[in-house]
Amino acid sequence: MQVDIEVLKEFECGLDPEHPEQSRMPAKVLGCGEISTSFEIDSPGTRGLACKRMPIFQTQEEIDQYTQLYNDYNTLLKKEVGIEVPDYDFAWFATADGKIIAFDLQRKLPAESIGNRAIHKLDTDSIKALVVCVLRELMKVWSFNQANPKRALGIDGQISNWSIDEFDEANPRGTPDTKLLYFDTSTPMMKKDGVEQLDSELFLRSAPSFLRWVIRWFFLESVMTRYYDARLVTIDLIANFYKEQRPELVPMLVDAANEFYHTEGRELGIAPLTEKEIRAYYSGDKTIWIVFLALRRFDRWLHKYLFRKPYVYILPGKIKR
Repeated sequence: MQVDIEVLKEFECGLDPEHPEQSRMPAKVLGCGEISTSFEIDSPGTRGLACKRMPIFQTQEEIDQYTQLYNDYNTLLKKEVGIEVPDYDFAWFATADGKIIAFDLQRKLPAESIGNRAIHKLDTDSIKALVVCVLRELMKVWSFNQANPKRALGIDGQISNWSIDEFDEANPRGTPDTKLLYFDTSTPMMKKDGVEQLDSELFLRSAPSFLRWVIRWFFLESVMTRYYDARLVTIDLIANFYKEQRPELVPMLVDAANEFYHTEGRELGIAPLTEKEIRAYYSGDKTIWIVFLALRRFDRWLHKYLFRKPYVYILPGKIKR
């Protein structure tokens, strides 16, 4: 991919992390996650790209290790696992005050093709077909991991991380042959000989400093390892429909997943899912993220009014859960 890094530098120079929509350089927020925010920057050098800003690196060594892992992860998904990913690249630079700012870059995908948008356009049968297609794509990862005991990939299978290829907004539908693209590759989870290659400490930097030891001690390992577990990834996928305001679909999706793992995915030996455990999982997950975001907002307040230091992370606005 060709990207004008000078545009990225100019964008960062004029960025207001607290109010990104008021930044000096015009840009559209495409998505705001817990760690990073994606923009489409209105410039010929970046137009048509999703630019995911990641202000978490501090050294050249960290950048080099992440770049290699990011490229390896995307390559493995596409060439060995068989999951399609958008065209991608990676760029970084040091700011005038010494901070390192990095961007994961991807070809921008049509907004309505993204799974969490599409499920509000599709009928029930199409949504069921879409989720089964996601399970089929995830099955490629689990099969790869079984065949490569010294190398394993983790993946976040939430519906919001998939795009429907050639989605027709005028005639939205999903079929068993629907083709998908996976675009959440900025957290390239990979194990070699059972050792996680992604430096999880990088992603702790966006957490409030007074909470990092708690997260590291109680939550970090369980969060990182869940994405290697087919059953937990499936639970997370279905539970996400509560957050996306489609709770009425959960019973149907539980049945669809159980049928899938009884047929196509039977080699994994996954115990049947229940609606009760999906609901309990989401309830716990929801509470954690609500508290975490509230504490991050408090941390931003501390930086701004007490420490008098810039807060470099962009926090999501009000999230309907």
